[in-house]
Amino acid sequence: MKKSVALQNGLLALAALALIGVLAFLYDKTQANDTRGQIEALSRLRELKDIDIRWDADIQRSSTERDAAGGPALDRRAALDSALRRLGATASEASSKALTASLLQISLGMRQKAQLVEDFKAENAMGKAALDTALRSTADISEQSATLKPAVPGLDAALARLTAGTQLYAWLAREGQQREIETALAEVQAGAPSLPEVLQVKTVQLRDAGMALLRHKQAEQKLVAQIATLPTGGRINNLTQSLGRELESSLQEKDVYRAYLIGYAGALLILLGWLVAKLRAANVSLEKRVEQRTIELSDALQHLKESESQLIQSEKMSSLGQMVAGVAHEINTPLAYVKNSLGTVADKLPALGTALAESERLLGLLQAGPDANPEQLSTQFALVSQQLAKLKQQGVVEELSTLVKDGIYGTGQMAEIVGNLKDFSRLDRSKVTSFNLNDGLDSTLLLAKHLLKSVVVDKKFGELPAVVCSPSQINQVFLNLITNAAQALEGSTGAVGKITLTTRAETDGVTVDVADNGKGIAADVLPKIFDPFFSTKEIGKGTGLGLSISYKIVQQHGGRIDVESTPGKGTRFSVTLPLKPPAESAVPSSEAALGA
Repeated sequence: MKKSVALQNGLLALAALALIGVLAFLYDKTQANDTRGQIEALSRLRELKDIDIRWDADIQRSSTERDAAGGPALDRRAALDSALRRLGATASEASSKALTASLLQISLGMRQKAQLVEDFKAENAMGKAALDTALRSTADISEQSATLKPAVPGLDAALARLTAGTQLYAWLAREGQQREIETALAEVQAGAPSLPEVLQVKTVQLRDAGMALLRHKQAEQKLVAQIATLPTGGRINNLTQSLGRELESSLQEKDVYRAYLIGYAGALLILLGWLVAKLRAANVSLEKRVEQRTIELSDALQHLKESESQLIQSEKMSSLGQMVAGVAHEINTPLAYVKNSLGTVADKLPALGTALAESERLLGLLQAGPDANPEQLSTQFALVSQQLAKLKQQGVVEELSTLVKDGIYGTGQMAEIVGNLKDFSRLDRSKVTSFNLNDGLDSTLLLAKHLLKSVVVDKKFGELPAVVCSPSQINQVFLNLITNAAQALEGSTGAVGKITLTTRAETDGVTVDVADNGKGIAADVLPKIFDPFFSTKEIGKGTGLGLSISYKIVQQHGGRIDVESTPGKGTRFSVTLPLKPPAESAVPSSEAALGA
């Protein structure tokens, strides 16, 4: 009997040890992760992404600035070295396979881009210096050759073409402009033997400066093409996504073990209900420990949500950088147009002023009547006649009129772009107001014009009632859908790329269709497109947050987004919004909607 009791006690002890062992295993698996390493790595990646975006902005600004000394060139190598060094230091702490595998590749790619950017700045500065030399030489030759008798045939026309052509080539760098500059330089050199020795030296300087401009601009364009092919931004985005997925996967695993632990604890509580009183005291202690681990897991989940918000904010800044770059590109063309016109007007005004002053002297002599010196009167009359004939021959008045009209047209274009940007953001209006979706689509198309240059946009707008919404958020949805449609048309063959925008009134609201004839989306991928961090684009062209953010915005307005896609034929997104959001679906601020 005693042996039987001892055996039972032994089995109970072994069972208790087994139960405790399982409990300890689950407890260990539910320990909260230390996410500081991953968060620090994500912060360093955002710094690298910011440096990459600023490099692109530096190149854009340097390509469009006229003045060779238009501000000190910023050297971002120190910031790059600091970010890479700190990223390397956090690699071991983050314990990320993706970070370890990609760190060297990203470091080499960023340093390669840094060197190419420096080379570009050097070529750009030398090209601008050559342009300034060419313009000064052209002005000197034109001014001094005006006094030659007889005038060199075709010289003034060739100099005028060089003045305009070199500036346009410095901004646009088109092949036809290069041939025009070379032809004009050849014409100036052909007329050089008829010029004084001093002007012949000027023509040589002009030829050297013009050829230097062509050479440096070609080298600059090659460097821009090389920089454009570097996948630095895409690699950073991919690594950021990989780190986010690793962090999310780790926490999801903890959630699974947490569920196991809770279930196991419940079963253990039932078992402990018929055990001895001493085991009940141990059960109370275990429950306290489970509650503590639950709190720790909740804290870890909060850290994950904060990291997701930071990634969404990074996506917002990337989209903002692309939109600002596109708006800057659209403004630069009319701005250069106005600057060129005003420069030419300034060059022509001295000649008009001189003719006016000489005419006033002639009027003074005429008003003197009989007391006027006939010889002075004759000389002054001949001088005024000569100047007026020269102005008429050169068509100065007509040219100035044309330049003023061109300048007014260019400023009007810039005002239109700024007005559209203002309408798009609606920063001067209340966050929630009545809004016509047709107006939002028009302003979005103008801001996305740089993405649609090779795309046919077919607008089929119907009569729409005003919708109560947050205009800036709805415009963000339109911009995401139109950008995705434009990118879906890239690399497509066959029919011309086309985006069709259709709006129509419904019984319960309005509907906007954004359709393209691009490559479409596979049927197995279609259900996932609204998931955060999921993207059908090529590596480096998307973070997988655009459609997710758009879906949340429309949902918070009480609407819905539907999608239909046929691979090889195209995709259509349909956004349906009620005329007024339901009371229980209050539209939040833009920052809240985008996860800021």
